[in-house]
Amino acid sequence: MIYQPNSDTLVTVFGGSGFLGRHVVRALAKRRYRIRVACRRPELANFLQPLGTVGQIHAVQANVRFPASVEAAVRGLHAVVNLAAILFERGRQRFDMVHAYGSERVALAAASFGASLVHVSAIGADPHSTSEYARTKAQGESSVLAAVPGAVIMRPSILFGPEDDFFNRFAAMARFLPALPLIGGGETRFQPVFVGDVAEAIALAVDGKARPATIYELGGPEVLTFKELMEFMLATIERKRLLVPLPFGLAKLKAQVLQFLPRPPLTPDQVELLKTDNVVSDAAKAEGRTLEGLGITPTSVEAIVPSYLWRFRRMGQFQGRAA
Repeated sequence: MIYQPNSDTLVTVFGGSGFLGRHVVRALAKRRYRIRVACRRPELANFLQPLGTVGQIHAVQANVRFPASVEAAVRGLHAVVNLAAILFERGRQRFDMVHAYGSERVALAAASFGASLVHVSAIGADPHSTSEYARTKAQGESSVLAAVPGAVIMRPSILFGPEDDFFNRFAAMARFLPALPLIGGGETRFQPVFVGDVAEAIALAVDGKARPATIYELGGPEVLTFKELMEFMLATIERKRLLVPLPFGLAKLKAQVLQFLPRPPLTPDQVELLKTDNVVSDAAKAEGRTLEGLGITPTSVEAIVPSYLWRFRRMGQFQGRAA
């Protein structure tokens, strides 16, 4: 079904205050949807309101671990977008509770109210993976399709954009570390995808312009190794740093300690993830289950990343200019 967006069409976005969420909210607001942003701390989501007109965007409290709050957030709307996810476990925020149980709760609530569902997973979701992140992502996909057979599932590769947690994190590390680690030798392949392109793909799915009951794999125009990404980042911020290969075994030992930091730079589960390439599959390309299949031309890292990494140069945006 293709919706004709107007001020009476309501969409709930779970996890709408996160990195990808703010871009999804912006894309939906441009289409004149009314948007209900469901998140654990709605008082911290007020920055989203300027993305739309007065009253168009409203934040509500919801936690995917609590079915009652999920049902309240879904009641009376046309479509649901589920972006809720975590990159590492902390306290009651566990992979199985958020990615598997939480996704199932959202899907069951959408089904009970007859709403369409766009579920965001990740490339690498695999029930047989050695990574719990990847396994629980696959479990979430299965639960979603069981509850809403016509759901659209989006699997993006690693996301980049002004607020990303990849290029920004390593560029920040490069300011004070003499060397950066290449886990597993830096040979893991990625297909970085611009967050704005993924948000547009999700908005098109909400419009009803994506194939139902389909898993899309979203990647950018280039496949790059971890080492190549680090070299690009260092060239962009104009800093020279050693890139030191770190075997998976040693990386996992270091991660055993680093995982206890408030915001860990590396966890043992992330080391497991890095053992597998994070790229769009040949099957998805052949079947048109990609950004191009949705009519979106992928944006390259060269076109976006320098516009926000300049702040990590020694003299910021003025470095390299004539006096």
